[in-house]
Amino acid sequence: MDWAWAHPKLVARGVAAGSGWKLLNAHRLSPSSADPVLSATPSAPVSTPVFNTTRSQEIFAAAQHLMPGGVSSPVRAFRSVGGHPIVFDRVSGAYAWDVDGNRYIDYVGSWGPAICGHAHPDVIAALHQALEKGTSFGAPCELENQLATMVIEAVPSVEMVRFVNSGTEACMSVLRLMRAFTGREKLIKFEGCYHGHADMFLVKAGSGVATLGLPDSPGVPRSVTANTLTAPYNCLESVKELFAANPGEIAGVIVEPVVGNAGFIPPEPGFLEGLRELTREHGALLVFDEVMTGFRISYGGAQAKFGVTPDLTTMGKVIGGGLPVGAYGGRADIMAMVAPAGPMYQAGTLSGNPLAMTAGIKTLELLKQPGTYERLEAITRRLSDGIQEAAMNAGVPITGSHISAMFGFFLCPGPVRNFEDAKATDSQRFSRLHRAMLERGVYLAPSSYEAGFTSLAHSDADIDDTLMAFREALMAIA
Repeated sequence: MDWAWAHPKLVARGVAAGSGWKLLNAHRLSPSSADPVLSATPSAPVSTPVFNTTRSQEIFAAAQHLMPGGVSSPVRAFRSVGGHPIVFDRVSGAYAWDVDGNRYIDYVGSWGPAICGHAHPDVIAALHQALEKGTSFGAPCELENQLATMVIEAVPSVEMVRFVNSGTEACMSVLRLMRAFTGREKLIKFEGCYHGHADMFLVKAGSGVATLGLPDSPGVPRSVTANTLTAPYNCLESVKELFAANPGEIAGVIVEPVVGNAGFIPPEPGFLEGLRELTREHGALLVFDEVMTGFRISYGGAQAKFGVTPDLTTMGKVIGGGLPVGAYGGRADIMAMVAPAGPMYQAGTLSGNPLAMTAGIKTLELLKQPGTYERLEAITRRLSDGIQEAAMNAGVPITGSHISAMFGFFLCPGPVRNFEDAKATDSQRFSRLHRAMLERGVYLAPSSYEAGFTSLAHSDADIDDTLMAFREALMAIA
């Protein structure tokens, strides 16, 4: 496949010369020629004498001529940690292999979906069967009913659900629904909480900026973000002040019940309950963005874990079993506003895709098995506690915590209650830690402001090896 060498557009931009495209195709790894680590047991040492990423560098160099920044999503470019990104070749269970044959114990899990482990054999088998029937229908299929029933039975707030294709689409749609149902336009979100890249959510949080509603990205008009109000996470008083300053104007509050996009920050006791009381008091809606926490910190998500039921919920990641999916759902009277049942329009060509529905159904079936979340809690607790112990022994300031299959830490004394506190983390030291962990065969999120994820595929030996790598790496960067 040498089209990159011949296509005039790419030749003119220098992609062919020295780009590694011929190397990529001439030396592509096959199962028979792959690195011996393919057959390594879970207890294989994580430290390797040589960490070679030559082919990753070649591929990324070519990618930068083809895609903005060389990636399809910004954090993958490793700008937050320095160096060049690792280019993946394949994943299985708790592991990822790059194009140079290096194996990693993976704690990103495709940013959350791989809670049962990458390429779980039951999910793959179900997808093989589904593929025989076609990849996309663009018409109703019974698989939608099956997954919808499972979601409704599991998530306390959901009486009806609409499937979409991403978390961003789910959050964008739920905001429109909030406004349609209440007849109000203003929204409260929290500093450091990420709800996708739709215009109305891209607002800087911080002193003065929240009041002005300034957009956080070029191309976003002030008029779009003027109705987006922000408050510090875990601060009910600031939410009370916003309601008092905007009487009868706020459609609702959207929150990550456990923050995962500013690092891992859990809610303080009473915070979610207080949001529920305030929104009811002011006739506004409460939305939990459970794209990350849904089916991960408990089968019923954060709302089941904490016993707080919102009006609406957004979901994604786990419910697609590794395929592109999103969903929003909630009270039946609110969801009745959604077309074609009601006047609020929202549609999608690939919504309810049969492959995504199949993967989601099988993943939720696996998660319903007895002992699933007890196992996830046990391994994640041991990992999180071990990381903090290793840092303290190395003299590196740290604070961190976990809930079920989600964890995180900040390289600062703590406590970290919100995004402003999180900014105290030592990002430069984290960058060195990230590189040191890669060299020892452990793949962490390439940002100090991202949560980590465990899976059912992570073995006790994987945790042992990971903690050994942390002990070595933290001593190296102390």
